[in-house]
Amino acid sequence: MENTTTVASWNVNSLNVRLPHLEEWLKLRQPDIVGLQETKLEDSRFPDDALAALGYRSVFAGQKTYNGVAILAREAPAEVQVGIPGFEDEQKRVIAATVGDLRIVNLYVVNGQDVGTDKYDYKLRWLEAVHGWLAQEIRAHPRLVVMGDFNIAPDDRDVHDPAVWNDASILTSTAERAALRRLLELGLHDSYRLHHADGGVFSWWDYRAAGFRRNLGLRIDLCLVSDALRERCVGAEVDREPRTWERPSDHAPALVRLAR
Repeated sequence: MENTTTVASWNVNSLNVRLPHLEEWLKLRQPDIVGLQETKLEDSRFPDDALAALGYRSVFAGQKTYNGVAILAREAPAEVQVGIPGFEDEQKRVIAATVGDLRIVNLYVVNGQDVGTDKYDYKLRWLEAVHGWLAQEIRAHPRLVVMGDFNIAPDDRDVHDPAVWNDASILTSTAERAALRRLLELGLHDSYRLHHADGGVFSWWDYRAAGFRRNLGLRIDLCLVSDALRERCVGAEVDREPRTWERPSDHAPALVRLAR
């Protein structure tokens, strides 16, 4: 749309496999800024030239087989930050950059495996480190968008069955949701919820048990906007279409539109 900036987040679950999907989707939707998660590519193999041919400049931080994040934009991203400052972590899960008048933070949040495991404890420590960093980012960059695969469904509207996805479940546990609320309390807003109060709209569906066809999903891919951007947030959605394509990612893109 003219006079709006479209910002999107998409866990592509292997850019090597999903590059044709990404290229097709960029042509179809023409977003201005895209954050990718789970690129699963070393930096030397990132398809910089292919994306440049479509009009996107890329910054990225990847590793073989796991994790990996990138920001694509129609204008060159600046002030790039990789990783959480002061938090030692070999996993490539965080990249931030300034694009025009927006500060973009792209997160691939730790999954956590199961409540009570070491990976779950790492997830909570990681989220605490993100909180401390974002508290500084939002002061330095009031026009902030924090996007990504959060691996947390904000509330029961965002899960297909709250009896299954409950206070003791990974992705919906009390501590995980509390950590997400703490991020929101910094002055961030779930852009989807600014426009939709309904439940039953998801961004991730398990490959197993016909999860997508039966709509057994979770909304865990979020675009958060700062107080300074709230009035500019004119729309938000999840684009289910790429999930219908052959050999899809298990995630669908989440988008937010901001008035310029």
